[in-house]
Amino acid sequence: MAKRNNEHISIQDALKEFVETNRLEKGLNKVNVADAWVKLMGNGVNNYTTTVNLERDTLFVQLSSSVLREELSYGKQKIIDMLNEELGKNIIKKLVLR
Repeated sequence: MAKRNNEHISIQDALKEFVETNRLEKGLNKVNVADAWVKLMGNGVNNYTTTVNLERDTLFVQLSSSVLREELSYGKQKIIDMLNEELGKNIIKKLVLR
């Protein structure tokens, strides 16, 4: 059983410590990246998005429209920068559109 801390800490700090001790950071990053994609891309792109997967530092996005995939490929770096800014961390280094 874990040792009980007698000091008072905020819920934010307690959750952060829990995530770090149980190594849940990668899983949370995957969920946060998918949410950020939905938020930043809007309905037009989300209607054609089938999957969003984060593996290591590469984001794989599968699109059902080849025309949209071509359009988004011109602004890959801007999309990466926007997503990293939304997440508050430099998680994504490469974007692969399928």
